Amino acid sequence: QVQLVESGGGLVQPGGSLRLSCAASGYMLSINAMGWYRQAPGKERELVAVSISSGSTNYADSVKGRFTISRDNAKNTVYLQMNSLKPEDTAVYYCYVRSTITTYWGKGTLVTVSS
Repeated sequence: QVQLVESGGGLVQPGGSLRLSCAASGYMLSINAMGWYRQAPGKERELVAVSISSGSTNYADSVKGRFTISRDNAKNTVYLQMNSLKPEDTAVYYCYVRSTITTYWGKGTLVTVSS
């Protein structure tokens, strides 16, 4: 059974930084991509960043230049370094892993940016 476990969320002041981690365990066929979505209260879930197995990355316009996605393939772990956080970054962050057959989701970790 595949499990994704996120960590690193919490409360941070505007301008601060957080690093999210997501470790995937269990058997998966070829991983095509690993990434992060987020969902703010009253809003739809949106893609934040994705790391394609070919090596490319994509980011939402709202986080470009502030967030960096990286991954450790040996550990099946994906990270999201978030700098210069803004109150509008407050959301539940969900990691996902897209394999050849299906997409797996974590349960989410809450990030709150507030003074």
